[in-house]
Amino acid sequence: MNSVTQPPRAQVSPEEHIRSVIGLSKRMLADVVHALERIHGINRTIHILSMNARVEAARAGDAGRGFAVVAQELTRLSSATDQTARDVETTSRATGEELNSIAARLANEVVDNRLCDLALGSIDIIDRNLYERSCDVRWWATDSAVVDCAREPLPERVAHAAQRLGQILDSYTVYLDLLVVGLDGRVLANGRPGAWPRTVGADVSRSTWFTTALQTRDGTEFGFESVHASTLVGGERVLVYSCTVREGGDVKGRPLGVLGIVFRWDALGQEILRRTPLPPEEWRTTRAAIVDANGIVLADSDEHRIGSRLDFDGRDALFAQARGAVTVRLESRTTRVCHARAPGFETYSTGWHSVILRRLD
Repeated sequence: MNSVTQPPRAQVSPEEHIRSVIGLSKRMLADVVHALERIHGINRTIHILSMNARVEAARAGDAGRGFAVVAQELTRLSSATDQTARDVETTSRATGEELNSIAARLANEVVDNRLCDLALGSIDIIDRNLYERSCDVRWWATDSAVVDCAREPLPERVAHAAQRLGQILDSYTVYLDLLVVGLDGRVLANGRPGAWPRTVGADVSRSTWFTTALQTRDGTEFGFESVHASTLVGGERVLVYSCTVREGGDVKGRPLGVLGIVFRWDALGQEILRRTPLPPEEWRTTRAAIVDANGIVLADSDEHRIGSRLDFDGRDALFAQARGAVTVRLESRTTRVCHARAPGFETYSTGWHSVILRRLD
């Protein structure tokens, strides 16, 4: 016997189920009201017939007295039925409104939870990925070629360090360049001299990533500079992690210089936001963003907003929570903001915030 493969059923979201329940509730209430209107109509007919019967019974005198009692009882039953129908209608409307209100709140909560979960997923992936960057820089700062170059930047040692850093870059394509820098802030060697020939000799002494590396106590700590356009790599938006290069590759050794690793930020941040699993119809009213503690947009599904500031009443209170949602006026539109704060991974956290913003009007 040949089996017939059934076509896969379309996935229905929880909020669509809830909207279906609301629709069924409204239709049920409409059916009840329609049925009660018919009862009211029947009762009006019975009431008129009862009144006519009482008139005819009065004309018949003693012979119609028994029929008058029946007509009066019909009037009483009609009135009672009419009142009961009105009570049912009042109760049905109240129950229907309460059910719809509860279902609407539930739908909003389901949507909020789903969007907050998506926001959390995005920032969690970023934290986990960037944790590896903090590990990379601390490990590679102990490489013997890097240590030798920082200790005594002779031409052959610079060339060896550049060759070694280039090999690393061939395997770790998430980086644009790796830099060995002297304690004076001058770049001694880089892993992509062909792509960035002006990097060697550049002064990075005022860069945040360089100064924060020099402030670390030993090689187990690292420096960092948040998202910025770097002249070292043609103005691309990058993150730079850094670590002191120390004597003998020992994390407690004397500082000899700094290793800086230049990470492709947009290749991570923008790509993660683009892959946020929302259907096309939701994307039409929704955007996703990664922002820092000050609301500066570091990544955004709407690329034109990168570098702008996300600001609204109650933002700081929302950002103080691990996750949550608020309805605000943003750019003259009523907007639901669903938020998740970076949870951190192992010993690392960006401290950033992931938000999904949905227009409601």
